[in-house]
Amino acid sequence: MNPYYTDYSEYLQRIFPGIKVQKISLNAGLSCPNRDGTLGTGGCTYCNNHTFNPDYCHSTPDISEQLRRGKEFFARKYPQMKYLAYFQAYTNTYGDRSRLMAMYREALEAEDVVGLIIGTRPDCMPDNLLSELAEINKQVPVIIEYGAETSHDHTLEAVNRHHTWYQVEDAVRRTHRAGISCGLHLICGLPGESIDDILTTTRRACQLPIDTLKFHQLQIVKGSTMARQTESGEMVVKTFEVDDYIDLCVEIVRLVPRSIAIERFVSQAPADLLIAPRWGLKNYQFTNLLHNRLKALTQ
Repeated sequence: MNPYYTDYSEYLQRIFPGIKVQKISLNAGLSCPNRDGTLGTGGCTYCNNHTFNPDYCHSTPDISEQLRRGKEFFARKYPQMKYLAYFQAYTNTYGDRSRLMAMYREALEAEDVVGLIIGTRPDCMPDNLLSELAEINKQVPVIIEYGAETSHDHTLEAVNRHHTWYQVEDAVRRTHRAGISCGLHLICGLPGESIDDILTTTRRACQLPIDTLKFHQLQIVKGSTMARQTESGEMVVKTFEVDDYIDLCVEIVRLVPRSIAIERFVSQAPADLLIAPRWGLKNYQFTNLLHNRLKALTQ
């Protein structure tokens, strides 16, 4: 057991006791309402989805083929592994409901797939789809990850999110009432936000009936609107230095109760896309630094 906070592996053991499970990221070829003109165009200003799609994950092959490639990738090291089909790229509850349900079922039909993780926006979870997911959840675990990013509406507007914190609260509460596990994704260091703003968001998130939190530092990546804004001088964005971000994560750990698992603190964009911050650390190396700091503070 992690001595400092509930980590994601402990959370997964609660759901799958005695079984080792691994997420396989999937790209279902979907879009977002702030890309296709429904709410806006251009997407979130910080976003380039290529930064978190692994090599085996592309929208061209069907879901079954992506899962086959993903299992092939992981099975080299862990032949007895079970898998969670992780619908990750873009908004995975946005589209025709029958098509969405067909994709979810296709994923669950794959050998050794024992559950679903669905990444989406809080304004894209209609009650009828939530009800169908609740039925699946009676058979195998379903986990919803909502991209909240921040609790401050002015920041959400500034980064072109086109949803509000109220919609986050509403989606989480409806998902909880449906009996489905859910978590929030938060970005630390969005333009104009202070440390106090980030910690306020963390407190507000912890007041909701969530099971997980996923944090990462703001990264400026090639191909994003934010990269163009900073390059042109339209916007000045100060990204975290490693030590400052560790300090922030220490405060986050102090705020998050044991009942909520922290899946991660950092994300690592591909080196050829990352502009800033360039820490030169793998995710596990950052986590080790954080654990060392937490250990020193408890001695």
